[in-house]
Amino acid sequence: MTLEILFQAILLLTGVFFNADGAFVGINIGTDVSNLPPAADIVSILRAQQITHVRLFDADPHMLYALSNTGIEVMVGVTNEEVLGIGELPATAAAWVTKNVAAYVPSTNITAIAVGSEVITSVPHAAPILAPAMNNLYKALVASNLNSLVKVSTPQPMDLIPRPFPPSTALFNSSFNSTIFQILQFLKNTKSFYMLNAYPYYEYVKSNGIFPLDYALFNPLSSVKQIVDPNTLFHYDSMFDALVDAAYNSIASLNFTGIPVVVTETGWPSFGGSNEPDATPNNAETYNKNLLRRAANDSGPPSQRNIPINTYIYELFNEDKRPGPVSERNWGVVFTNGTSVYDLSLGNSDSLNANTSAGFCIARRDAGDRALRDGLNWACGAGQANCTAIQQGQPCYDPNNLQNHASYAYNDYYQRMSGVGGNCDFGGTAILTNVDPIVTDHVDSREFEFDRGTVSTTSVWSCGPVFGELKGVSSSFEHYNCSDCYFHFARYEF
Repeated sequence: MTLEILFQAILLLTGVFFNADGAFVGINIGTDVSNLPPAADIVSILRAQQITHVRLFDADPHMLYALSNTGIEVMVGVTNEEVLGIGELPATAAAWVTKNVAAYVPSTNITAIAVGSEVITSVPHAAPILAPAMNNLYKALVASNLNSLVKVSTPQPMDLIPRPFPPSTALFNSSFNSTIFQILQFLKNTKSFYMLNAYPYYEYVKSNGIFPLDYALFNPLSSVKQIVDPNTLFHYDSMFDALVDAAYNSIASLNFTGIPVVVTETGWPSFGGSNEPDATPNNAETYNKNLLRRAANDSGPPSQRNIPINTYIYELFNEDKRPGPVSERNWGVVFTNGTSVYDLSLGNSDSLNANTSAGFCIARRDAGDRALRDGLNWACGAGQANCTAIQQGQPCYDPNNLQNHASYAYNDYYQRMSGVGGNCDFGGTAILTNVDPIVTDHVDSREFEFDRGTVSTTSVWSCGPVFGELKGVSSSFEHYNCSDCYFHFARYEF
């Protein structure tokens, strides 16, 4: 085997275990806006923000045309008013697909149809026809040879799950089970996904102080405020994860598995009335930035760690024409002129990046034990740092002290997340350094035989990266993520 083939094999195996695309965060585009910009201007805002996925609440032809040749993935919407007609007549569904999907693909990258919005609870008389509407649309896609490109589903509210906490005992409202069963059967048969509208803001407000605000905002929780499901003993570091797991468990209660959950709406209002004290720009910024970092971890909730959570933020603009409380009109992340409501970047621009030349994040020597423990718990929990190596019996457990364990977890989180907004802070208990904090504890020498010679290597297993050192050959090192460690290997020159 040549070295080139060996490295291709390594990269192939890496691709098996890691989704190169990762979880995405898209945006909802509502149109109840007094001064809604023209479609072309909206698309310019999307591209300036590096947004790659959008959800439309209808099938506006101007938006669908403006989105053509952008590569942006589009979830197009069937309005609640259209559901009855589409469900009753297959011909109506076929005409809808022809007009609103087939006419635009492939130039416009339509990948999903959202059938209505929370139909079961907001338009209950249409609920019995919802599954037939989805089925009629799917058959129309099949007839147009688009069913492999465009998925069909329907967004559901958390209201269908009256008691989402603890997630392990969550169940759908039994009065809706017949309709929900039909929907889940359709999703299973067509390999589609469950669309969930999950708002920790509303769940936090309804809890009347039972849950801490930090829990709703993805912020670290102190050791005395950990949220644990008493049945599974899963730790929930964010309400968002708990809500998604509640949906998974509710689906399982009807004997369905293998249906991924996509969060079609979530967010936080930036302004509210006098009776809405938690609707603030700071909380909205904190929630959405932490949501972006959560998605970048590319993992699912505790019960479904291997299924990343694709998510759409609600929403692009403040919809000032919406009725209801003040907060209802203040979910937007940008103004209609393209400026930000608060400091948030939905793409890869510098506002979310940690700009520093220092390469390692370690625990501060003067940090208190309690603060360090909180930081460590957050890094290994909500932060999704890989803390396997610092568990008892693992290679980096010793030296067994809080300072070293926290440094390991902090640095693992920072190396994974600094490029997408992760910082080195952890409640003021961390500091950046240019000094590699690795502590070597094992050396493994071995030889590899290739058709062009024999190469001896010395692999240094350490509390951090694993390095491959080549003897007698020149090399240029590259960095690959190998689950439990970072593996640096060489391209060899003979």
